[in-house]
Amino acid sequence: MRTTQQMSITLPNDMADAVKARVRIGDYASESEVIREGLRALMARERAVESWLHQQVGPAYDAIQADPSRGLSAEQVRAHLATRFNKPA
Repeated sequence: MRTTQQMSITLPNDMADAVKARVRIGDYASESEVIREGLRALMARERAVESWLHQQVGPAYDAIQADPSRGLSAEQVRAHLATRFNKPA
């Protein structure tokens, strides 16, 4: 059984030029390799975001829902940032 699938894609000229340039300078052996690497990077970024959401954002949200006094108002956040970066609120 075949493990690859041929596709035809259309890219804006600047992206197509960038793909061709990466092959021309020897970073990749083919345009397909450039596209595969880009998709791998995209999938890795999506996994990282999902992980962050599940491991940090979700628990923080749950903690605020359980005890709203732990949260800060937008005004408190602005004041904290202004103090931290020495800018007027």
